[in-house]
Amino acid sequence: METPLPDQRPSKTQRKRAMTELQSLGAELAALAPEQRARIELPDALRDAIDHLGRIASFEARRRQMQYIGRLMRAVDAEAIRAALGRVTGQSKEAVALMHRCERWRDRLLDDDAALTEFLGEHPHADAQQLRSAIRAARRERDAGEPPRHARALYRGLHEILSGSAR
Repeated sequence: METPLPDQRPSKTQRKRAMTELQSLGAELAALAPEQRARIELPDALRDAIDHLGRIASFEARRRQMQYIGRLMRAVDAEAIRAALGRVTGQSKEAVALMHRCERWRDRLLDDDAALTEFLGEHPHADAQQLRSAIRAARRERDAGEPPRHARALYRGLHEILSGSAR
């Protein structure tokens, strides 16, 4: 049996740094709201450990639980979890791009009547009547100088449609 050369395996410091990174990723997961955490695919043992962390009050017990979470994180694909975390928190490039697309569509729909026909051509599954009423309400609100409550609702609807078609 061949043993790896000393310079081929990670040093103790590198292993510690990797464990600390996994623990901090676990802490980010623990800081999420339960609804957000549910949207990330995690092994059951890891999900239970993270849920249990929220119920621990003692500092030392929380530290030990974080170490346990770090140990469980060794068995999972940390990059996949980071990517899912970025999507859930809206910090990934895809989430930001989707947000910008929704904003551009909202602005076009509010400014141009022909944009709705174009949008419905690209997204035939969208509810045309609901979009028309949301656009009408947002335009009325914009013209009256009121806070953009309906424009936000239109954005949320567009986000739902565009994120559904992106999958």
